[in-house]
Amino acid sequence: MNRTVGTENVSGIVIRKATRADSKAVVELIIGLAKFEHLKPPDSRAKIRLVKDIFGRKLAEVFVATFGGTFVGYALFFYTYSSFLARPTLYLEDIFVRDDSRGLGVGRALFMRCVEEAARHGCGRVEWQVLTWNWKAMKFYKKLGARKVEDYRLFRLDRERMRRLTRHSVS
Repeated sequence: MNRTVGTENVSGIVIRKATRADSKAVVELIIGLAKFEHLKPPDSRAKIRLVKDIFGRKLAEVFVATFGGTFVGYALFFYTYSSFLARPTLYLEDIFVRDDSRGLGVGRALFMRCVEEAARHGCGRVEWQVLTWNWKAMKFYKKLGARKVEDYRLFRLDRERMRRLTRHSVS
């Protein structure tokens, strides 16, 4: 494996941190993930927020994968904190490889780059979620040594419920 600072080159796959110049490609890959997951892709305002939040406000970071000079995948992550471990946690929000580039090792290269980043930042763990129907992803993660966490259930307040809650709550 050839290594250079900030990139990983395995069989022509290059993994590197995304820059603002990559924003169009990152947004296109995010739209690709939305289609894969059968979800509504970001609208025009959300696309603007994505670029601003990632490259301006630095609320998340992105690794991009290229193969033959073409963008083929990405991983979007940010840090949370574990009070019990007293260490940061790298939370992997998205990892996606275009259909036509699966099977080349791109997903593994992106995932391993995130694990290396977590180790470099002293993280106590890496966490992510997998859709219940995505058996291929679950098999992939288990093969790498990940375990399914059974003790927790995800809860969520969407924007509308947050708005209702704060509008009706006592300050």
